[in-house]
Amino acid sequence: MKTINTIQSKTIVFVTGAFVSNRGWADWQKYFEEKGYTTYAPAWPHKEGAPAELRSNHPNNRALADLTISELIEHYARFVSNLPEKPILIGHSFGGLISQILLNRGLAASAIVLHSVPPQGVIPFEFSFLKSTWGALGLFTSIKKTYLMPFETWQFAFVNGMSLADQKKAYEDSTIPESKRVARGGLTSAARVDFKKAHAPLLMVAGKNDNIIPASLNKRNFNRYADKNSVTDFKEFDNNHYVVNLPNWKETASYVNNWIESHRAA
Repeated sequence: MKTINTIQSKTIVFVTGAFVSNRGWADWQKYFEEKGYTTYAPAWPHKEGAPAELRSNHPNNRALADLTISELIEHYARFVSNLPEKPILIGHSFGGLISQILLNRGLAASAIVLHSVPPQGVIPFEFSFLKSTWGALGLFTSIKKTYLMPFETWQFAFVNGMSLADQKKAYEDSTIPESKRVARGGLTSAARVDFKKAHAPLLMVAGKNDNIIPASLNKRNFNRYADKNSVTDFKEFDNNHYVVNLPNWKETASYVNNWIESHRAA
């Protein structure tokens, strides 16, 4: 029998984070489709296309620069609401925050958030977070221009610990311009979650070696959930923020799959 603590859905929606292309989910989609899921990895508004193409439009992609966090959340809310069943959400970074918000609204059968940006009220005071995100906030710069993470910031925020060649390849494969309005919106009430509200199963995955979203920040996010009758689990791996596309991505995906199956409705 279905309860709030069981998962029946066989649909997965991958929710992409900031700064990177939705195409990074390709291996995850294939992995879960081979296990019988229907999967989707929709792009953010104005981010459709190859990373190199999107970078070529920087900094003058005005439509992307004007995108707000509220518009982004509603974009995904409409997408999941139009599916035949409530999906399982797997969100990375800012996509994790969006997934937490949609779960809070009752729009998901479950959510797995990888190195999630925290909702409003979970204060990110870690220096490495501030160092990684200061440029994206774009303070004292025009919000009419998009933000493209410099390679040096990318090295620190996403791909620390990797070889220089792998860092460069990851940058070319993944990095795209961003809306400063969206980044700033993460600090506003639009990013609010009611931590006392009952919710479908939630798994929070953290990375010990993540600079932009340190594991300690993920842990504070996790600890805010207060409904003791809802499934809320936490797992930490030795990963950096590039978790979705690391060589060991399948280890994380396998853990996620096993967690989902452990909560599968009989």
